[in-house]
Amino acid sequence: MTDAPPLARKTWMAALAKASPVRLAALVPDLPVHTVLRQPEIGAVMVRGRVGATGAAFNLGEMTVTRASVRLVSGEVGHAWVQGRDKGHALRAAAVDALMQTDRASDLMSRVLQPLEAEAGAARAIRAAKAAGTKVDFFTMVRGEDE
Repeated sequence: MTDAPPLARKTWMAALAKASPVRLAALVPDLPVHTVLRQPEIGAVMVRGRVGATGAAFNLGEMTVTRASVRLVSGEVGHAWVQGRDKGHALRAAAVDALMQTDRASDLMSRVLQPLEAEAGAARAIRAAKAAGTKVDFFTMVRGEDE
């Protein structure tokens, strides 16, 4: 078992949690042999926000999540929390988390996580382009009597 740096794990967990369940299933069709430590459970978490990203935190509302935990035969434990109610997504993400702690990490990084991150980046760029298309520049024209 390899000890992954916390930042790397945070990054791959975010990619797995935000991935489309269908896309993740296509990239990882077969789960490794594992024991389910925590059956997928559906619940809710409070989402917090900040006005302008700098103001005081406030409760924005609740979001539905599904969590699961698995242990591989080799002993690695994987956990996942994913948005929505897809139990299969949570189990698959937990299995990939566990596999990322093994010697298969580099293969999974190139075959699963990098494509997911590239697709997420492309989706962000499309959203940003659509938002930029609605941008309005307000300006004040100088009138002659103000001189």
